[in-house]
Amino acid sequence: MSGEPAVSDDRLADDRVAAPAGGRGPNTVDGLSTRDAGRASVAGRGPSVAVVGVHGFGASHVRRVVDLAADGRATLAAVVDPRPVDGLEHVPAGTPWYPDLDTLLDRAAPDVVVLATPIPTHLPFAAAALRAGCDVLLEKPPVASLAEHEELLSVVEETGRLCQVGFQTFGSGAVDEVARIVASGELGDVTGVGAVGTWLRTAGYYGRARWAGRRTLDGVDVVDGVVTNPLAHAVATALLLAGARTALDVADVRLDQYRAHPIEADDTSSLVVTTAGGVRVAAGLTVCAPVQSPARVVVQGTLGTATLLYESDTIEVSSGRGVRRIQCGRTDLLHQLLDARADPAVTLRCEVADTGAFMRVLEAVRTAPNPRPVPERFVQWHGEGDERHPVVDGIEDWCARVAAEGRTFRELGAPFAG
Repeated sequence: MSGEPAVSDDRLADDRVAAPAGGRGPNTVDGLSTRDAGRASVAGRGPSVAVVGVHGFGASHVRRVVDLAADGRATLAAVVDPRPVDGLEHVPAGTPWYPDLDTLLDRAAPDVVVLATPIPTHLPFAAAALRAGCDVLLEKPPVASLAEHEELLSVVEETGRLCQVGFQTFGSGAVDEVARIVASGELGDVTGVGAVGTWLRTAGYYGRARWAGRRTLDGVDVVDGVVTNPLAHAVATALLLAGARTALDVADVRLDQYRAHPIEADDTSSLVVTTAGGVRVAAGLTVCAPVQSPARVVVQGTLGTATLLYESDTIEVSSGRGVRRIQCGRTDLLHQLLDARADPAVTLRCEVADTGAFMRVLEAVRTAPNPRPVPERFVQWHGEGDERHPVVDGIEDWCARVAAEGRTFRELGAPFAG
């Protein structure tokens, strides 16, 4: 697969989106760009949608809303970012710009707010939008702690508004198909679920924002490690296929975390989760591989396996019926949120409560000791400048063994974990 994956686990939103509420940019009039003040928003019919955080990953959300507007499904009502949007090709001319969310909500609260902002802002921004009467699409991870997750659940219940979390794989038809295959008995009894993520991230990736690779920033939890951000989809999808959605669906979490980059957070981790139903979920994850490979989630059964390549919504099944490959589609989560707004019978694909199991893992990461540095003798550095990146010796094989055997790096005897 070439180009960007269908699922992006990298949150590139600029940390300056967390600017204090009520600020004014140099090119604003009452919160609106002077270029755009008094001009109409992007043409469309249907709910008004504002995107918060547009200089990074949020750009993809702006494009999605523009596409929906072209189909008459939505209107791009505004964009919010502390930096002016003049010159951004993905923001259509005439789109109102606000420097902060509070100004937007005070002046013209939209029907839907899309939040693609730094992790520490997720709870306050989502709560403000929900209490202003907006429905919300919230990028993953939803919040930075289990306590914040419980608070967000309370706000959703208090307001009665919709809040969809951007775990894109929850909209994948491939996830539904794997669940159907398991239910059919083709794989026999499920013995475990494994996730393997061997990606590559450079020094420039961790230099892109103040919060990148941090456990905390200015006394606030960030929890930006490989488990909770770059390969969060692998963890969340493995839990989902193991039947673990809510916080109560997780009985135990074991972590073994390391870092080869000079960062606070983990970049190479193994974890083993036991669900309340007794299913073992194991994940070997790194951004210190020699090359980036498609992440995969493997459902292991007594009669066969189903491997989900979630970036491309592809399934590889090996069972008594032989080996076959299945290509599936995906439901866009913003599109599905709009469907749920229009029809109360439509259930969100990824409600806040559905991320509780993932948040149990995030909480374990948040409260764990700092990740151990990988000894230098097991790390090879490649590239120069911002393209410089570490490779941990043998990491691809060790990640695969974690997923297959259900043991951590240390339990397997990985040399770098000694």
